[in-house]
Amino acid sequence: MPLDPEFVADCPYGPDGVLLEEILEVDVPNSRVVALMPTHDELPITRSQRAHPVRHPRHVSGGLMVHMTGIMGFVHAYYVLGLRHADGWVGYGARIHDAKFAAVAKPGAPMVLEVRAKKVTRGNTRVVARYDLRMTQGDTVVYTGDQSALFFLVGADAETAQALPAL
Repeated sequence: MPLDPEFVADCPYGPDGVLLEEILEVDVPNSRVVALMPTHDELPITRSQRAHPVRHPRHVSGGLMVHMTGIMGFVHAYYVLGLRHADGWVGYGARIHDAKFAAVAKPGAPMVLEVRAKKVTRGNTRVVARYDLRMTQGDTVVYTGDQSALFFLVGADAETAQALPAL
């Protein structure tokens, strides 16, 4: 499905920071979302590369891919967990437990980004989620990660927000 304007409006990044073209799948029972990310020469950071065909070919920046893990966490929070920025929920990446850049993603074919929450601990004002992430370009795995995020309700009572398990 194309990006829902309500999702884009709720996102803490503007459209030029969301960088998704389409939500491909929302699988609530399996706590999983899949999205499509275009790759082109005008992506942030990519457009600033001093590319050389042999020594430094143009590619999707690893830093941008890490940013996209956060965007996918937001997609998961919005569509699967029902957390809305407009309702006061905010989320941040908390820990990268493991990250593997398995291949270079070249501008051209889009990347498929997949995130699955393998553990979610919910409180009234805080949610901790641990995710498995996978990014592919065609048949090539580009990135895999194991990461945690913390979502909390802004302005929530500090006593209520205590004592969720460590990440």
